[in-house]
Amino acid sequence: MSSQAWINLAYLVASMLFIVAFKLMTGPRTAVRGNILGSIGMAIAILAACFEKPVLDSISTNGPWPIVLLTFGAIVGGVIGAIMALRYPMTGMPQMVALLNGFGGAASVLVAGAELASALTASRGTDPVAQLSAQANLSPWTQFAIATAFTGFIGAVTFWGSLVAFAKLEELASFKKAWTDPRRHLINLGLAITLLLLFAAVCANPHWTILYWLLVAVASVLGCTLTLPIGGADMPVVICLLNSYSGLAAAAAGFVIDNSVLVIAGSLVGASGLILTAIMCRAMNRSLVGVLFGGLGTTQVNSSSDDIYSGKVKSASVEEIAMILEGASRVVIVPGYGLAVAQAQHAVRELATQLEKRGTTVEYAIHPVAGRMPGHMNVLLAEADVPYEKLREMDDINPTFPETDVAIVIGANDVVNPAARTDPKSPIAGMPILDVDKARTVIVIKRSLSPGFAGIPNPLFAADNTLMYFADGKKAVLDLVAAVQKG
Repeated sequence: MSSQAWINLAYLVASMLFIVAFKLMTGPRTAVRGNILGSIGMAIAILAACFEKPVLDSISTNGPWPIVLLTFGAIVGGVIGAIMALRYPMTGMPQMVALLNGFGGAASVLVAGAELASALTASRGTDPVAQLSAQANLSPWTQFAIATAFTGFIGAVTFWGSLVAFAKLEELASFKKAWTDPRRHLINLGLAITLLLLFAAVCANPHWTILYWLLVAVASVLGCTLTLPIGGADMPVVICLLNSYSGLAAAAAGFVIDNSVLVIAGSLVGASGLILTAIMCRAMNRSLVGVLFGGLGTTQVNSSSDDIYSGKVKSASVEEIAMILEGASRVVIVPGYGLAVAQAQHAVRELATQLEKRGTTVEYAIHPVAGRMPGHMNVLLAEADVPYEKLREMDDINPTFPETDVAIVIGANDVVNPAARTDPKSPIAGMPILDVDKARTVIVIKRSLSPGFAGIPNPLFAADNTLMYFADGKKAVLDLVAAVQKG
């Protein structure tokens, strides 16, 4: 077989590994194997790409420098990736995912821009074969021209949108509040129209590189203005969407450089991201258009915390809660972002173990958008070796709350807020929630009565069947473990 045939075979193997990896990552038991197979597939694809003809031609022309640059890039990128993976806390995974999405978009923009410059340079050169090929690529409305414009458009939106999402998730001071300027829709519309005109201009005149970079600049502004109005509670949807964008940009870049494995990998990421975005929107009773152009947190909140909490909140001591748990036959634990912040997952597992020794049935209620990215709570509890069969999805566990003796809410807020059912004017109105308020007793562990991402008070905290335990999540659960053991 020719060398290109071997390269194509390697790409085929890598693509098959990507598909199998996606399948395995749909379940928590097989996710680790899926991640490993996906990494192996990517390594094969990168290695095969190093033997493509343009790379070999560059080596023959420039000597060992291309190999040195490739090796240097691989080492630096690998070290940075390893440090981020090892040192970034689990609570920061959503921010890291947002950054990785952004880096993928930026890489696609740079690849398309470099390929456009290379083709333009070749068309001005003396090699007649290269000149003829470049002129074909640079003709108006060819696959190359359309793919290049599309890559610049989607990649720039992804990069800058991801940076804004990262800033919001990190709760940086300048990005804590959603952008609520009433003119934002007109601004976005104007930017979108400008982008469409520039897209057409790049496709019609691909040899004018200034148009490509102007397209990238305007798309960068649109990426920021689309993400700025979106509140923290919608971040799981935004992360899924940006993940899809990064895949679409990569697929378009694959068409630019005529690389099949990049097209396949990008298409897989783009499609899976769109599917997950749809799932997240359904889980929050939100439309994608509403997330992009509305933004949770921009709705006027009519009720204040004093109206809801004044004189109604009941706190309890750890001994009182231990006594209640002692008489419970069924306990449901509801993890939230506060659990992730406190790193209380191992303490929660220990509490469940102590209760189960007494014959209590313990399960975990998982809301699909609890935390700041899809599956955030599943990842945390899996880290603490919580059995997968005890993790119950929202639709599955909600009908059982009326038969639940005690529901323990640890750091969750918006996903257990009954206002989503009872207040049609609430920013989270209509969002499916965990019906913990229907349990016989609700124990809420929080540092304070501070609101969740949506910025609204929670009537659950003032309900007749709710007891509040104000403390750090990990310390509170460890104190409960000690009290249960002592009891």
